[in-house]
Amino acid sequence: MKIKLPIHKTKIVCTIGPASRKKTVLKRMILAGMNVARLNFSHGEPEEHEKDIRTIRELSLQLKRPVAILADLPGPKIRLGKIKGGSTLLKKGELVTLTIREVEGTSELIPVQFPELTQSVSKGGIVFINDGFVQLKILDVTPEELKCRVFIGGQILSHKGLNLPGAKIDIDVVTGRDLDLLKFAIESGADAVGVSFVKTADDIIKVRDFAASIGSDIKVVAKIERIEAVKNIDSILKVADGIMVARGDLGVEIPIERVPVVQKELILKANLAAKPVITATQMLESMTDNIRPTRAEVTDVANAILDGTDAIMLSEEAAIGKYPAETVAMMARIATETEKQRTSLASGTVVSETIRKMLNCKGVSSEDVISLDALEAINTLKTKFVLAPTHSGGTPRRISRYKPDTWIVPICPIKSSKNFLIFSYGTLHVLYSETLTDDDIINALLKTSLVKSKDRVVIVRRLPDEKIGKVNSLKVVTLA
Repeated sequence: MKIKLPIHKTKIVCTIGPASRKKTVLKRMILAGMNVARLNFSHGEPEEHEKDIRTIRELSLQLKRPVAILADLPGPKIRLGKIKGGSTLLKKGELVTLTIREVEGTSELIPVQFPELTQSVSKGGIVFINDGFVQLKILDVTPEELKCRVFIGGQILSHKGLNLPGAKIDIDVVTGRDLDLLKFAIESGADAVGVSFVKTADDIIKVRDFAASIGSDIKVVAKIERIEAVKNIDSILKVADGIMVARGDLGVEIPIERVPVVQKELILKANLAAKPVITATQMLESMTDNIRPTRAEVTDVANAILDGTDAIMLSEEAAIGKYPAETVAMMARIATETEKQRTSLASGTVVSETIRKMLNCKGVSSEDVISLDALEAINTLKTKFVLAPTHSGGTPRRISRYKPDTWIVPICPIKSSKNFLIFSYGTLHVLYSETLTDDDIINALLKTSLVKSKDRVVIVRRLPDEKIGKVNSLKVVTLA
């Protein structure tokens, strides 16, 4: 079976919504480069998401393009209620009332789906809507309403997020509804769940324990969008399978000028931990309505890749935008061009050099040594592929964090580990099999037409008498 290599190693995550759930559109998005489909459980009905999963699985099989499913749990996000006509415009200087009553919203009266709203704020406070693009100042607080003046105006949509900077809000991060939706995600066959508004490692452990109680080892991605999560990132990374840098709410929680630096810090820490990291929010936002992105957005995507992100995400651009497939194709082109130039740019070589230095400082494990040796072999011997038999996915991820030019081919018998490796940079899913001998792996790869005689490959694996997880063997093979 002949297989064609993708054009980009950076993975592309796409939010599925009204603009992209048609089968014809999903097919175009997969062919354009979508690797992970994100289902935002804050919107839509479970029946819609279940249908989306079935369609994506069907197309993935038909097109022979692996696509992972990320189910994003809503968490305790405060949202607006329904607005008449779906949207309204708030003009600077006008008065507007926020109410906890269930009403249909207008430009003068806006429902908020948070019963404790009036108990959580005080006169003089600020209300952010839609990641702070619209801002209100609180003039008065009554038991059911906030009287506000529009400080920064703009359009708002039904169910958009609302932030209360500085307010003390005591809500469980993982809600009862989250656990119900987690069970639904597991039963529907999602590969991973995103946990919103994480504060501490305990939030991830709660999700993991609940999944285990119903017999699931679904992978858990921590969304980093609160200042507490930034402070607790080291402990969160120990228990999460991956993280998402969710820059929308993060840019409200911390001064917006700090977001670029925090993004780089989070990506580096995830790379050090060999956990996949997704960079999200407003990456190509102008393509929600336009066929081309801004130059600044293109630069933003490229810089995230140079920072060492494993994946880049589309939100509204893919969910409700006019050009979902074209936006995926644009992101794929940016990734391809950036990856080609990585080693010739100083900023592109910082990630691997920094990881090496920091590993040496904190103490290098045998698995780290093998991954460093694999990187050395890749760089000096011009190898075509790294073949990595694995159970947990740890070996391919340790190599992936260096963002090598060579494709990494995981061979994994564990479905949950295999599918989650789709989130990691440069992993190529062409061999799905039980543990095989080196000869079996090479023969299987030869059948794909991805390699030919005289090509070199690196095989990284544990020896048969070693415990699972202990990688201690590296072999360079020149194909006959």
